Amino acid sequence: MIDETGSSRISVIGGTGALGSGLALRWALAGHDVIIGSRDGARAEQAAGELSTGSKPISGAENSVAAGQGDIVVLTVPYANHSATLETILPHLNGKILIDVTVPLMPPKVRTVQLPEGGSVAKAVQKQLGDEVRVVSAFQNVAAAHLADPDHDIDCDVLVCGNDPQARETVIELAKDAGMRAWHAGRIDNSAIAEALTSALIFMNGHYKIDGAGIRISGTPGSAEAKQGA
Repeated sequence: MIDETGSSRISVIGGTGALGSGLALRWALAGHDVIIGSRDGARAEQAAGELSTGSKPISGAENSVAAGQGDIVVLTVPYANHSATLETILPHLNGKILIDVTVPLMPPKVRTVQLPEGGSVAKAVQKQLGDEVRVVSAFQNVAAAHLADPDHDIDCDVLVCGNDPQARETVIELAKDAGMRAWHAGRIDNSAIAEALTSALIFMNGHYKIDGAGIRISGTPGSAEAKQGA
């Protein structure tokens, strides 16, 4: 999915929203080919032109067209629009990585965890799409407003869940390109952790007046082996 130049062709579905546009901008600045999608193709083209300032040019298209153009598809729509949008892009997903950023927030109780039947959004998507699509869950706990400012250091780690380790690794590299530290967090079932955690972070943002609460994973990779070998 990443060519010899280190570049991917990434379609960000729902890319006119805050989270999608922030990711699109950061990936374009990192040198990736980015297409943003919207239900309104003209709106996508307009947003793409605005985002392209100072970055590699970003293109825009209607969601299904954008999904067909990308090697990696990123779904960044609100939960209320998730099912309908997935149906729209479904014919263009076989053989690709689908990064699902969706959090099952149900207004007005967005500070309360409300996971769907089946355990999580991403797990249900993987079951629906089958093995021909490698679903990876990531980026649920990152403040969208911080992504929109490429000079802002993202003080939040990313949990990456999926059944295919190579697909997870691809997403971890994309997270690095967007200025974030990411971790393998297990199979798609574990997406429930990140999806549920978002509601807790929203609560803490309000309770403690935090500008974008996030998480950090403590510990150093390999430290357990080093200790055993000492």
